[in-house]
This record gives sequence, C-alpha cells and structure tokens, in this order.
Amino acid sequence: MIPTRLLRRVSNNVRNQSTVTERIQVQPEEPIQTFRTIESDPAKHNRDHLNRFYTVPVNVKNRIFPFTGVPRRFNDHCKTFAETCILVREPAIELISYLQQTDYTRPVNRYVIYGPLGSGKTLTLMHLMHYGFNMKHLIVHVPWIPDWFRRRSESAPSERVEGLFNLPIVGAFWLAHFKHQNGPLLAQLDIRLQKDYIWNPREQNPAGTPLVDMIDFGIARGKYACDVIDGVLNEIKLSSTAGICKTLVLLDGFNALFAEDSIIKDSEFKRLYANRVSLTHSFLNFTKYDWCNGAIVALVDILAVKKENQFESSMYPRYLLGKEGFEHLDPFLPIEVPFYTQDEFDAVIEYYKNRLWLRNLTESGKRELEILTQRSPYKLMRYTAPL
Repeated sequence: MIPTRLLRRVSNNVRNQSTVTERIQVQPEEPIQTFRTIESDPAKHNRDHLNRFYTVPVNVKNRIFPFTGVPRRFNDHCKTFAETCILVREPAIELISYLQQTDYTRPVNRYVIYGPLGSGKTLTLMHLMHYGFNMKHLIVHVPWIPDWFRRRSESAPSERVEGLFNLPIVGAFWLAHFKHQNGPLLAQLDIRLQKDYIWNPREQNPAGTPLVDMIDFGIARGKYACDVIDGVLNEIKLSSTAGICKTLVLLDGFNALFAEDSIIKDSEFKRLYANRVSLTHSFLNFTKYDWCNGAIVALVDILAVKKENQFESSMYPRYLLGKEGFEHLDPFLPIEVPFYTQDEFDAVIEYYKNRLWLRNLTESGKRELEILTQRSPYKLMRYTAPL
C-alpha cells in the first residue's frame, strides 16, 4: 500500500500545478504596440516602418550622440523614458533611399533640410547619423554652427591665412567630438596622411602618419586646432576620393556661415563675423562638389541667424541662405520636414500613453492637444512637459 503521507504530498503538488495553470490562463495578454517597430537598423527602414518609433541602442547613442547634437528637451525625454526612440518619418526615409541609390563615383550630392520651427529637423539629422554609423561611413558632424559665434570664446589670428581668425577652444572641442564619433572606424580604416603638415620647427605630421595622430595633436595643442581641422577635412576629401572611406557630412544651422551674427571679437575688439573665421572657410571648402564617395546634408533653420521679426521669417532655403549661400550649395536637393501628419501625431500620443507620461487622456483631450499644438513636434513636447 502507498503511505498516506506520500499520497498527501502528491495531491498537494497536483493542486499547486493546477493553481499555477489557472493563474497563467487568467493573466491578460499584453497588447501589440502598433506605434513601435523592432527594426532598429535605419538602413533597413522603408515606408513600411513609417509612423513608428524605433529604439536606438544604448551603445550607439553613447557613441554618436554623446553630449551634443541632441535637442535639450528631447534629451530630457530620453532620460525620463530610459530609452532613445526616434519616430520614422517620411523625410528621413526619402533621404535614406537617395543615399542608398547614390552613385558614389560621382561628385558628392548635396541635400538641404528645411522646415518650420520645431518640426523635427534635427531629429531627422539624428536618424541619418545613425544610418551613416551603421553603414560605416565616416561622420563629419557639426551639432549647431551658430554656437561658434554666439558663445564667448577666445580668438587668435590665423598663421595659415592672413586676415582670418582661429577659435582654438571651439576647434579643439570639435576635434574631440569627431574623434569620439568615429574612433572605432578610424582605427579600422587606418587612414594615413597624404601630405606633410609642418606646424612649427619642432612639431609636424609628415605624410604616412595616421590621421588619428594629427587629430590628437590638434586636441592637445589648441593653438593649432583650427589649422588641424582644415588639414583633417582635406585629408578626408582625398581619402574619400581614393575610395578608402565613405563620408557623410551633417551640418546643423548651416545658414549661420553666411550671416553677420556674432558676439566674439578680435584683438581690436571688433566683431568677428563668420566670413573672418577660419573654420567657416574650412567647412565651406569641404562642402564643395570637388570630391566624391560622400554626401553632404545641410540643415537651415530660422533660429540660426538672429534678425528682426525672426519668428515671422521665411523657412525656405533661398531666403535663409541668402544669395551667397544659395549659390555656394547650388545645385542641391531640398527636403522639407513638415509638422506631424495625423498618423504621426497619433503614434506620438500612443507612445506617451505607453510610457505613462499621459494618463486618462480622453479623445476630446487628445483633440484639444492637436488643436493647441497644430501638430507641431516642439509644441507638443512643451504642452506635455512636466510642471
């Protein structure tokens, strides 16, 4: 006979298993999140992924968006939600499709991103930067060009070009930013200098030296940082044309290079406008179409240049760039970034509800938000921001 104690143990196990089974069956299934896509590689994004959020991996975010290039309010949201999510929108998909179809043996194509204030132009640039990173393109990124002229910074006469002035601190900071974004790729490509660069009788970078060595020299010796940047950009053009690397150039606030909006001063306390700064000439030379195996994306913005009635200004490239800037970039392909469509607005609201940022939002409340913000991405962030 089977002992009574053993029978009790068996019956208890059966009862516990049945209880666990009942709990599993009672638990509701998690609803499918239609506002997300699991595809996190921008190179694979197409129109099937429109109006959905994709997540940027943490290691990628720390590499290409370390401390600059991300709008402050968007960065606050990323910290709050403990993830970096970007909405897949039509302008980014359009640009990615152009980059994938480009004949890189031809001179570089130039694209100009424009749109109304707060429409998400910089986030489109971030989407493209992630694409370039995944495709192992060398990224030449300037987060916000107007900062060069609106923040008080040291200036010094250029020893390379008479009449121009260097911004040593700005130059060293940009070199550190460039190295951080492209560090692993630079080590993999092992780009070597094709020319001799002599800085003074005791310091030089001869041909054949790794490009990283010259970058490190510019970071350590701020006096030569702007001259090093000019040399780095020239070497990138030569290496791209030789087929050693592909280059994606992303410049935010490009129209600031053609404006008279500055608070920095020279040794005589006269304002240093963009046309007297060596960095301006280096990047204008870099955005010419005299090289290949790359692409140039310039973003123009109303806020990049301070003017009277600034917020009533035209958003179109011809107005923002002016005659000189327009002729410099012409021919280019304009890409407009508009306010959210209805589907995009609905996706953002669903994302906020999923992250418990918006609670108990009724349809009438959602409609009120839509009317108040006019589906502007920036205004929507402001209206849903914490108190």
